[in-house]
Formats: sequence, C-alpha cells, structure tokens
Amino acid sequence: MEIRPILSALLRNKTGPILVAVQVALSLAILANALHIVQVRQAVSARASGLANEQDVFALQVRHLKPGGHEEQLAAQRAEAATLRAVPGVLSVAITSQMPLSRSGNYSSLSTDRKQLKSSATTTNYMGPDSLVKTWGLRLVEGRDFVPSDVLEIDDNISNEFPKTAIVTRALAEKLWPGQSGFVGRPFYYGVGNDSREVRVLGVIDKLQTPDAAIKEYGEFSALLPLRRTGGSGASNFTLRAEPGQLDRVVKEAEAAVRAATPMPVIVKIKTMTEMRTARYRADNALAWMLVAVSVLLLLITSSGIVGMASLWVTQRRKQIGVRRALGARRIDILRYFITENVMITSAGVAAGVLMALGLNQLLVSKLEMERLPGGYLLAGAGVFLALGVAAVYGPAWRAATISPATATRSA
Repeated sequence: MEIRPILSALLRNKTGPILVAVQVALSLAILANALHIVQVRQAVSARASGLANEQDVFALQVRHLKPGGHEEQLAAQRAEAATLRAVPGVLSVAITSQMPLSRSGNYSSLSTDRKQLKSSATTTNYMGPDSLVKTWGLRLVEGRDFVPSDVLEIDDNISNEFPKTAIVTRALAEKLWPGQSGFVGRPFYYGVGNDSREVRVLGVIDKLQTPDAAIKEYGEFSALLPLRRTGGSGASNFTLRAEPGQLDRVVKEAEAAVRAATPMPVIVKIKTMTEMRTARYRADNALAWMLVAVSVLLLLITSSGIVGMASLWVTQRRKQIGVRRALGARRIDILRYFITENVMITSAGVAAGVLMALGLNQLLVSKLEMERLPGGYLLAGAGVFLALGVAAVYGPAWRAATISPATATRSA
C-alpha cells in the first residue's frame, strides 16, 4: 500500500488528525515524566535505612511526670533499661536521642579545621550510652564500637561537656575528607572557629539515614556519640530489637513491663520503624499513586479519542469504502488502510511527544532538581502509544472492512 494517497487524504482534512496527534503528544510527554517520577519516588521510599531487619526495631519513650534530679534520672534510665531487657523476646536495648526516619532530630555543622569560616558538612547526632551498632545491626566497616569508658554522663542543666569520640557513616567521612581513606583517628570539629569542639573518629559504619532521610547525599550524614544525658523534660528514649516475628507481642509486653516497674505514673509512647517509614514516605507514595491514576486516565482518554475519531471517519467514508470494495478491494485492504493511517497520525504525535517530554523534563530538572528522564521511558512510551493507536483503531477499522459494497453505496 502506498503512503502518499493516505497522506494526501489526511492533508485534505487536517483538523481531526492534528487533534489526535496533539492528544498523543501531550499524553506521551506527561506519561513518560509521570512514570519516571513514580519510579524515582518508589526507589526513594525503598532505600535502606542502615538498620538490619528494621521491621523488628521500635522506639519506646518513657516520660516521667516528676523526673527528679540528675542522679534520680540516671537511676531511672538504668532501671528501665534493665526492665526492658528482661522482657521475653527482646534481643537488645539502647538509649538514643532520636530515630532514623522519625522526621525529628538534632543536627550540627562540622569542620575539619578551626581556621575554616564555613562548615564542611551538616550531620545528625544519635546520642546514647549503649551500643546502637548492636541494637540496630549497623555494619561497622572500620574501627570499633563504643565501650563503657568512652561514655560521657552529663546533666544538660549545668554542663556543656561534649564527647571526645564519634562513630560516623562512610558518607559523612568521605564528605569531610574527600578522596581519603583510613578515617579512624582523624579529628574533626563541631562548629567552626576557636570555640568548636574537637572529636576524633573512633569507627565508621556503612550506612545510617538521618531522621528526615533526605534524598541527597546528606541524608546519610550521621554520627553516633557516646553520651548519657539527663535534664530537660526527663524523658528516656529507648530503641529495642525484638526477635524476628515477635514485634507485636514484645511491644505490648514492653509497655506493660515499664508501667508496672515504675511506682509513679508515666507516659509511654511507642512507634515501630515500619510506622516511621510509612509516615516518612506517605507523601511520596501518595504522589506516586496519584501519578499512576493520572497516567491510566490519560491512556483511557487517548484511546477513546482515537476510537471516536476513527469511528467518525468510517461513517464519513462509507461511500468511499463501498466503492473500493466494488472495485475489488479486500477486507484486509480496508483494514490495513485505516491502521496505516492511524499509525502515521500516532507516529507524528509520538515524535512531537518525545520532544515535549524532554522539554518538560528539562523544566523539572531546573526547577525541582529532578533526575533526567532516561531514554528507556521515551522508547517504552512510544511503543505503548503506537500499540494503543493500533488497538484503538482496530474495532472501527474492522467494522469498515465488513461493510458490503451494496450497503455502502445505497446508504450514501
């Protein structure tokens, strides 16, 4: 079949084909970028926090209505930790100032030289006297974990002492000392200038996300500090690891044990890592589902547009179809004519859609710091819309092919 007669017919009646091509172009541009955003968001929400088997980890906060002084709070922390460790199914307990993915945490600026005027990085600080490496199952890649002699005990109300050692993530170490290796023993400073506090690297862990779990590199700039604190509200924040499959039971029994062991009323708050991850990525997942719904609607609208336009063309060309059938055209010839015509229109829309998709992605990259659109999405989108065009036009084209010459010329 020659393409020129089909192209000539399209050029004589340009409005319908142009509308279909524009619809395909817009749908492809939006669909490719929408699905790319969905993939990126899903990859972000599936990132590892650094905690091994995080579904077995939860946070438990105990807030005393009358916290007492420094010694009383220290005694309460130790007693509550011992109570929690005695709960059947608890593998490990540690005090921590904050939790990954919790969206609430402490951050500090760091430098590698007191002469610096600007900080080298910003880190979050997980403070506690116990081994978070053990409780969270963090992977130590260099150096060692804290021992009791490393732990500093302070009363926040009267002291501003600071630990002398820290365990940092690999990402933070590489940010502070780019291109270097062997980070254990290296000094760095909290703050800038002469008032900054010197800390030395005691160990390096592979990965640990910050409470806000930012997408960029600083989402893994974390430090562990060996520090037991009292003062303030008097709340004790514990993190526990339960035996696999025992989380629900351990959560209930841990709360009951703490309440029973405390003579005065306490406020107990519990949140699992699964709940924190769900809350942290709720907006990302909602956006992903919304974009999926938009993409499905676009496909339905585009296919219905193609079907409607093809049906209209069949109605308008009944006489022409009848004449062609009378002159010997087979059903397959009529069917092939309409499919070829639609492929030409859809191909023009796909070509324009690819350019529009690239333009839209460039706008998203410049304004929203999105990732660049991979070529695979454009190729897949082009294939989807070409296949969709053929599938959508097949029904009207088959009806056209079944029109008998007598019926077509009589109805004309």
